Parts: sequence; C-alpha cells; structure tokens
Amino acid sequence: MGHTAIEKIAARYAVGLGPGQGVSAGDFVTIRPKHVMTHDNTGAVIPKFKSIGATRIFDPKQPVFAIDHDIQNVTPENLGKYAKIGAFAKEHGIDYYPPGRGIAHQVMVEEGYVTPGSLVVGSDSHSNLYGAIAALGTPVVRTDAAALWATGQTWWQVPPIARVTLTGELRPGASGKDVIITLCGLFKDDEVLNHCVEFAGEGVAGLSVDERLTISNMTTEWGVLAGFFPFDETLRDWLAERASSFAGRGGRVAYTGADVERWWGERDGINPDADASYAKELTLDLSTVSPHVSGPNSVKVMTAVAAMQSEPVKIDKAYLMSCVNARLSDFKAAAEVFANSDGTPRRVAEGVTFYIAAASSVVEEQAKELGYWETLVSAGAVALPAGCGACIGLGAGTLEPGEVGISATNRNFQGRMGSREALCYLGSPAVVAESACRGSIAAPMGDVVEPVGTCTAGGVRAKAAGEQEILDGFPQRVTGRALYLPLDNLNTDGIYGKDVTYRDDITREQQGQHAMLNYDPEFQKIAQDGDVIVGGRNFGSGSSREQAATALASRGIKLVIAATVGQTYSRNAYNNGFIVIECPELTDALAARFAGKVAAGTRTIPGPEITVDFAASTVSCDGTGYPFGALSTTAQELVVAGGSEALVGARLAGG
Repeated sequence: MGHTAIEKIAARYAVGLGPGQGVSAGDFVTIRPKHVMTHDNTGAVIPKFKSIGATRIFDPKQPVFAIDHDIQNVTPENLGKYAKIGAFAKEHGIDYYPPGRGIAHQVMVEEGYVTPGSLVVGSDSHSNLYGAIAALGTPVVRTDAAALWATGQTWWQVPPIARVTLTGELRPGASGKDVIITLCGLFKDDEVLNHCVEFAGEGVAGLSVDERLTISNMTTEWGVLAGFFPFDETLRDWLAERASSFAGRGGRVAYTGADVERWWGERDGINPDADASYAKELTLDLSTVSPHVSGPNSVKVMTAVAAMQSEPVKIDKAYLMSCVNARLSDFKAAAEVFANSDGTPRRVAEGVTFYIAAASSVVEEQAKELGYWETLVSAGAVALPAGCGACIGLGAGTLEPGEVGISATNRNFQGRMGSREALCYLGSPAVVAESACRGSIAAPMGDVVEPVGTCTAGGVRAKAAGEQEILDGFPQRVTGRALYLPLDNLNTDGIYGKDVTYRDDITREQQGQHAMLNYDPEFQKIAQDGDVIVGGRNFGSGSSREQAATALASRGIKLVIAATVGQTYSRNAYNNGFIVIECPELTDALAARFAGKVAAGTRTIPGPEITVDFAASTVSCDGTGYPFGALSTTAQELVVAGGSEALVGARLAGG
C-alpha cells in the first residue's frame, strides 16, 4: 500500500524512526519541523520557554518571528512587547520581521522558508496556507512553540487524510476564494473535521498558486488541519520565478533555480503514491463553482451572490486584507472592478468605507508600481498598514453595532471583526470590490449555479469504549454538573475574545473572568466551579489561541465534553493539562432533554450531574452510560504532568 503526501512528509521530519519505517495516519510521532513561526504571540511564548528551564534556542535557524496582528497599536505597552521580542530574537540569532513587513504566513512564503516537501508549523491556525507550496503546513500552539525552541521537536498525531478530487475548470467570475467557500458550504457537516486534505485531479492544474494559497489557508475554516496541493508544473514555474527574484533582492533563506530543479526531480518522494489510501474521498466540479458569499457570521452558510441581488443586502464596510486574500492578484482583481472599460473610474459608494491592507510590504510595493493601489485609493479606499488589523478585530475599521460588512478575510465569526451586534459576510476580492462600488453585496459577473460535489464516506466515528489503563496521578472518575452549550461550531473567538487575546498582562488566574463572554454575556453568572461543559459539534474551531482552553480551566471548569472537538483546541487543552473528550451520544441526549424547554436564544443551560469514568471510557447521565474514545497514554501523561511545559522542563532538567 502506498503513502499519502502527508504521511511521506511527516516521515521525513519524524524523529527516531527505524530504517525503512514509514508513518501512517493515526500514528503518534515526534517531529522536528524545518521551521516554527510565531507572530505577536511570541511575547507569550518567551516566558513559557524560560519557565521550562531553557536558556538557549536548540536551533536558532528553526524559529521565525514575524509581527503582524496588533501593529496599529502604538501604546507604550504594545511597543514595549515588540521591543522585547526584537531583543530576544537578536540575543538568540533568530530571524525577526518587524511590524509593517507583513502578515507572517505571507512573509514565510515570500522569504523562502516554505519549500516543497518541507514540514513548517506555526503558532497560528492559518499555517495550513503552506500546503499550497506542496509542504505540510499545520498549526501548533504556544506551548508547542516553546518546546520547539528548547528541544527542536514536539509531538504530533498524524490525522486521518482525505482526498479532494477537483475536476473541470473555473467559470468566468469564479475564483479560488469561491472554491473554498463552496467546499465549506457544500460539505458543512464535519465530513473532514480534524483531517488533512490532499487536493488532486485535473482541475488543480488550472488553479494559480495564489488561488491555491487562498484555498489552503481557508481549509482551516473547513475544520481541516492541513490542506496540501501537489508539486506540479504550475508550482515549479512559480518557484522558478521566485528564485529569479531572490537573485535580485536576496532573501534570508533564498533558493535558486538549481534548487527548484532538484526538488522537481524529487517530487515522487513528496506527492502521494497512486495507490495511497484515504479515509474519505470527496469531489468538486470546478465548472459548477460560481461567486458565493459565506454568512452572515458563519463560514458554513453560503449563498450565490447572483441570488442575493434581487433583494440587495446593504453594507457599511468592505475589506480587502488578510493572509487569505491580499496578494497582488487580489489587488489586480479589485482594481479591475473600479476601472470601467470606457475609462470612467468608479468610486466607493456613498455611506460605505472600503479598507485595504496588503498581505506584505512587498505586495503593497508591487501593487503601487502596477497602479492597482492608486486605482483603489483614488476611488475612495482607506489604506491600512500591511498586517492583520480588522481581520482579527484590532486597529482601525472594525464593525460597529448594527453594521454590515463584506470581507475578503477568512473568518466572519460573531464579534471577531468588531461588535457582536454586527453582521459579516465573506467573499472574493472581486465581490468585495463590486459590493463597495454598489453599496450592497454584488459580483461583477456570474450567475446562480448549483455546485456539484460528492463525499463517499460517512461522518466522524468515535473510537469504541472499553477498559483503559489509567496512569498514576490521572483521575479514574470526574463528577460534576453538566453545563450544556447548545451550539455547533463554537469557536475560540467566542470562548476567549479578541479584546484580551493579545494582552500578556492578563494572568492565567485572571483569564477565567473573561471566559465565554463573546459567546454568552450571561455565562459568568451561570457557571459554577466544578461544572463540566457539554458542547456541540466542532467545539473550539477557529484560531489557535491557547487561552480558549486555559480560561475555562481558570474559571473552574473541570473538563469539556463535546460531540466533536477541533484538533487544535484539543492540542491546546492537553498541552495545558486540561481534559477534552468527544462523546456525541451525550450531546444528543442533552439536546433532546432540553428541546423546547428553554427560551429561544439561550446559550448556557445548567443540566444534570454527570460522571466521567475514564477507566471504562463512559459518561453516566440519568442512569445511562454513553461511550467515548479511550484517552491515549500521551494525553494522560500531559495531564498528569500539568501540561507540556512541565513535561519538557522535567526532561530538560534530566538531561
């Protein structure tokens, strides 16, 4: 049986494999990635690194710091944090990119850190983007980053792997953003939750690398841990062009044309084998993809833009920015919308504010040289510095209560880009630009087309329950009041809001005071110490912020049980000694119990007492036992140790 691309690359970077030993989905492996990226959260990783007793970086060439999230914040506190990060980088010889250079993921690609067949991780959920370069790009969490700095390695469980076969060609007006919006909306029932996805089929060749970057990036919102595109001629030509630009302007890890040809000759060791086995098989006919938007306030609800124009949705703000859609081709598409064929330029509609920010300073410079930037600014666009900004709800231009926004960013979760009382839709750069012109959501072209796709596998299946060996120090049982949260796709923005995520002055003990306020302002009044949260499907989706786990522990929550859990959230939880398990039957039982018995819109529901028996892998509620997957030794070991920091610290102390 052959291997998938994900398995091949994981094996390349696995530590301790024997001769000829491969890696398969489901395996726990120790990995030593080529690079680990951190951004503003570097400020939180530094004290973690020091707390585990580390004094030097294991491999100074492995970490990369790129500041991008809160760069419009010029308070002494934030500038002081950035200065400390810069000083730490200089002290340890780490590559550092200051505020204004660009969004970290774009910088990682532009500067040549991501290459075909490499494993590159980042302490940010959109590290999936690197898969467009035929790399394995996946998120880790802050605790992992500290361990990587100290030891060069961390743990990873190879996820199940799905193949998405793309057929046909995109119709006029459709873009890579429409492809990923369609995938998120068409396969919205956790078909690929916590999987890695490999794209295949003749449709791939027709997608530019920029479109692949967009699709890979936003596989995160699809619940995916890595989105991989094959190493084909399109990518080879793109890499060769990049190599030529490195020759002219340099790059800290610049590659040459000879490197590209060498990688091309090794592509069989990167791309999947013809007889590789996949957990699921999906298809999408690209000729049936048309301009769509996600939302409002959900990436799993999609609507054809043409269908919306009969009853226009008026907007207040439009955004062209972020790591998913702020590259040169995106500014070109937007500029073309504003440049009429008759030479009469269009303008931003009255009452609408259109914000633009490039993915990097290089992109902004190129857009200015080619006239795209001036076209948009002359039309009334408001330029912001290269960085995340409003996408993460920071800086100028965030949504106010009652406003409606259309954005080319990757997330439109409630409250993420501003007020909880605002509505946000996601669309392609062309849709955003056309909407900014008209004052309502619209596309420059495209009609209503029903997307055609298939999935040949069922939903997520839980591991069978059974007797499980319990490590010394790990609890045999936990009893507490169920606190039912009746919402699927509860994201980390809801659990721990943007206003406090990048405040390093909030201690872990204080984090609990801010838990769940963006999800339910009443949560703090209802929750009690010792409660056990019972959530819906895809609990903890969204960003990789670790406080979404530690804040619940700080608030006194004993553990989280959900129908399914985002893998990055689960990783954050166990790396901080907090237990999270999947038990869909319990979730369904509580949903039935409270159906029609609580007021509409209630988001936090006190429930019955439950007991979690880890030895038997069951949850008991009202006399009924519900099975869950037995916890691995790795997970138990992390909980017993109090988290990864303590575990790594003990290993460092032991030599």
